[in-house]
Amino acid sequence: MIVVKCPKCKHDQNYLPHPGMLTSKTKRCVYCGYTFKIHSDLEKSRIVEVKR
Repeated sequence: MIVVKCPKCKHDQNYLPHPGMLTSKTKRCVYCGYTFKIHSDLEKSRIVEVKR
Protein backbone atom coordinates (compact mmCIF):
# COMPACT_ATOMS: atom_id res chain seq x y z
CA MET A 1 0.00 0.00 0.00
CA ILE A 2 1.33 3.42 -0.97
CA VAL A 3 0.04 6.79 0.24
CA VAL A 4 0.07 9.40 -2.54
CA LYS A 5 -0.74 13.12 -2.55
CA CYS A 6 -2.89 14.74 -5.23
CA PRO A 7 -0.93 17.63 -6.81
CA LYS A 8 -4.13 19.66 -7.32
CA CYS A 9 -6.08 19.42 -4.03
CA LYS A 10 -3.23 18.09 -1.82
CA HIS A 11 -5.30 15.28 -0.25
CA ASP A 12 -3.53 12.07 0.78
CA GLN A 13 -4.93 8.81 -0.63
CA ASN A 14 -4.15 5.11 -0.46
CA TYR A 15 -3.00 3.38 -3.64
CA LEU A 16 -2.42 -0.34 -4.13
CA PRO A 17 -0.19 -0.75 -7.20
CA HIS A 18 -0.40 -3.82 -9.38
CA PRO A 19 2.83 -5.51 -10.50
CA GLY A 20 4.72 -3.62 -13.20
CA MET A 21 6.54 -0.35 -13.63
CA LEU A 22 5.34 2.24 -11.14
CA THR A 23 6.37 5.17 -13.37
CA SER A 24 3.67 4.45 -15.96
CA LYS A 25 0.81 4.19 -13.44
CA THR A 26 -1.89 6.84 -13.06
CA LYS A 27 -4.38 7.54 -10.29
CA ARG A 28 -7.63 9.48 -10.28
CA CYS A 29 -8.16 11.61 -7.19
CA VAL A 30 -11.25 10.55 -5.23
CA TYR A 31 -11.75 14.11 -3.96
CA CYS A 32 -11.40 16.34 -7.04
CA GLY A 33 -11.32 13.87 -9.97
CA TYR A 34 -7.88 15.01 -11.20
CA THR A 35 -5.82 12.27 -12.90
CA PHE A 36 -2.11 12.26 -12.11
CA LYS A 37 0.90 10.00 -12.60
CA ILE A 38 2.55 8.11 -9.77
CA HIS A 39 6.23 9.03 -10.14
CA SER A 40 8.91 6.97 -8.43
CA ASP A 41 11.46 9.72 -9.18
CA LEU A 42 12.17 11.57 -5.91
CA GLU A 43 12.09 15.00 -7.54
CA LYS A 44 8.60 14.51 -9.06
CA SER A 45 7.34 12.03 -6.49
CA ARG A 46 3.70 12.02 -5.37
CA ILE A 47 4.48 9.24 -2.90
CA VAL A 48 4.13 10.33 0.71
CA GLU A 49 4.52 7.00 2.56
CA VAL A 50 4.88 3.28 1.90
CA LYS A 51 2.78 1.06 4.17
CA ARG A 52 3.18 -2.69 4.52
